[in-house]
Amino acid sequence: MAFDENLAARIRVQLGKRRGLAEKKMFGGIGFLLNGNIACAVRRDEMLVRVAPEKTDEALAQRHTRMFDLSGTRPMKGWILVDREGLKTDKSLAKWVETGSTTRRRSRPSKNAVRTSGSPSR
Repeated sequence: MAFDENLAARIRVQLGKRRGLAEKKMFGGIGFLLNGNIACAVRRDEMLVRVAPEKTDEALAQRHTRMFDLSGTRPMKGWILVDREGLKTDKSLAKWVETGSTTRRRSRPSKNAVRTSGSPSR
């Protein structure tokens, strides 16, 4: 399944060269992981964003968002999709990249995190 390469490139610019950043093919697109945890991803022409589960409803109240439901039967709190209309400007994209990145910081590093050079060992 194809995904929006231009959107992925714009996300890469927003993420910069953060410590622990990795990319991985997932959800039919590409995911951006920080210390092994998904911060955001590109799926088709939408952006998947990790949000704090308790902030899911608040995020869904914003325009151009919907619940992420990979199975079609059980949407998960803590994951939303933002459509391309909600990502038109660099400012709007930066807001969602920051949301996914800061939500990740509140979670523990993944046991499967790929260590990058310069990353401290735990």
